[in-house]
Amino acid sequence: MTIKSIKKIKSLKNKKVLLRLDLNLPIKNGKILDDFKLKASLETINYLLKQKAKIILLSHLGRPEKFNKDYSLEPIVKRLKELLGEDIELVANISEAKKYKWQSGKLLMLENLRFFPEEKKNSISFSKKLASLADLYVNDALAVSHRNHASVDKIKNYLPAYAGLLLEKELNNFSHVLKPKKPLVLVMGGIKIATKAALLKNLEKKADYILLGGGLANTFLHFKGLEIGNSIYDKSGKEIVLNLKNKKNIILPIDLLVKTRNNKVALRDVDKIRKTDVVYDIGPKTIINYCQILQKAKTIIWNGPMGKFEEKSFKHGTITLVIAIASLKDSVFSLLGGGETIKALKMTKMENHVNWISTGGGAMLSYLGSEKMPGLDKIVK
Repeated sequence: MTIKSIKKIKSLKNKKVLLRLDLNLPIKNGKILDDFKLKASLETINYLLKQKAKIILLSHLGRPEKFNKDYSLEPIVKRLKELLGEDIELVANISEAKKYKWQSGKLLMLENLRFFPEEKKNSISFSKKLASLADLYVNDALAVSHRNHASVDKIKNYLPAYAGLLLEKELNNFSHVLKPKKPLVLVMGGIKIATKAALLKNLEKKADYILLGGGLANTFLHFKGLEIGNSIYDKSGKEIVLNLKNKKNIILPIDLLVKTRNNKVALRDVDKIRKTDVVYDIGPKTIINYCQILQKAKTIIWNGPMGKFEEKSFKHGTITLVIAIASLKDSVFSLLGGGETIKALKMTKMENHVNWISTGGGAMLSYLGSEKMPGLDKIVK
């Protein structure tokens, strides 16, 4: 794999750089709830500043179809100013950006790309307009690189394109799990099996063990004919489960924590779930089994929690496995990704005890599943 990194550019001085970031952060009442992705982007921004480049930041936020003040990038600009110690000018549209008179030490940020319908349409004309703002383009947004949107796809037809430092690190770390040291253990939770199907298919033959939890495990149990009560599962997952259900490396829970119809917590063996139960976590026997398997690993990939870890009574499976993986840092390469997985990791305050935390989410699954990544065309060979 060859990556066209910005580090390979001889001179960036006074070059106008379109820097595509993923700053799609959780915001409530104008306040950022988690700035993990923002902090992850700082290395590339600081590198470009040190090289005296003129930076135009691009990002989306949420899924607005048109201008909506609730989805403005203003809170992100405010926080980014605090982190960088630099002035940032937020401009409403491309026309305003073109008129901007550059000042020393100031960055530009274009308003939410999703305010422009042409972005999701991968519009050629919109791509050309974006490209007209700069001398080169840098993609540092793995999380949207599986999208065929204008700011990650078509724009590369009109500007020299490079990878930012974060994107470069993401891809280099992914190479460790695509050619893993064995045994390889894949830990998967969450709900939608369709979003993880490509990863399961691509790594199923490489993985020594695939440990399932959460709604994903419920889906397997349901389509294997076991009772899961009123638990959440992916109704569209039948075909995928039937294709994989006899694979010996796919490990399912042997006991589960449930909420009963009286809203009490109960422990059940996997074949003793009642019709009125709701499965919310893996049980202690499953936790022990999964931890013993993790102890054998040399490479671990985790995406998706083992249950409803936001509730105190049902956090034990997810949090225990996080701690188990963190304790193996010196002997294992561990890669974690997905918003809820990262949230659980932060609850343990053990972020520094895993090898790589991906900002990719769904894009990480797409890349590791060998799906098309339009945002990487012309950047990665």
